[in-house]
Amino acid sequence: MFVPLHDANRLKHIRLQYVTLAIIAANVLIFLGVNLAATEAGLFATVTSLGYTPAVVNDFAELPPELVWIPEEMSLVSYSFLHGDFWHLGGNMLFLWVFGDNVEDAMGHVRFLIFYILCAVAGALAHGLMDPSSSAPLIGASGAVAGIVGAYLLLHPRVRVWVLVLGRIPLPLPAWIPLGLWIGFQFAMIALMADDQVSWAAHIGGIVAGMALVLVLRRRGVPLFDREIRTPQAVEVDVSRPPAPTHGPWGRGGS
Repeated sequence: MFVPLHDANRLKHIRLQYVTLAIIAANVLIFLGVNLAATEAGLFATVTSLGYTPAVVNDFAELPPELVWIPEEMSLVSYSFLHGDFWHLGGNMLFLWVFGDNVEDAMGHVRFLIFYILCAVAGALAHGLMDPSSSAPLIGASGAVAGIVGAYLLLHPRVRVWVLVLGRIPLPLPAWIPLGLWIGFQFAMIALMADDQVSWAAHIGGIVAGMALVLVLRRRGVPLFDREIRTPQAVEVDVSRPPAPTHGPWGRGGS
């Protein structure tokens, strides 16, 4: 539909979005280690062990003992650091790069990390809710990234974002247009019961979580919808002169 390139939205509260950068680095390093260095058998074992499998978490099935690397509940987060191929990784990391810094700026580093993890969990739970007995592992950061998109839409709907429309046409658009269309597309695809390799439910779970969490995790005083914070302006007083009398509603000197 569109590819985000850049947003004209400077940081206001932090100097560097180092949590966003650390998450991107972790995803890239894990991808390189798993997809490029591991054998086919090792890749299968990693995805099976660290991906989120609803049937396993919901006790419809059990993993072979040699593939139980972590407690099954931890797969609600670990799945989000695995990706199937370069395009899967690149798409998620591009969205995280363009929109994550401003969400981190609005929340602070620690709260943003909590936010990201909770959105990943919400994405996995929504995926599992759609098919509790599924034995296919879910992988990818899409649920967490969808949460960032939802939060950004509430924080900065009017900020101009450069996007490639249809992958070819560069346009600067208010964020609410491409992000609103992207979110609407996720709901449309799940309503159509689209049968492919994308978990639309995980996207929707992340979106809903992101929009809800930004309401409580943003810094105090950070407005929604690009509203400006207006502070009362100080009134200058000349202390060398006595104050003038206040005029009442009926003329000089009051009633």
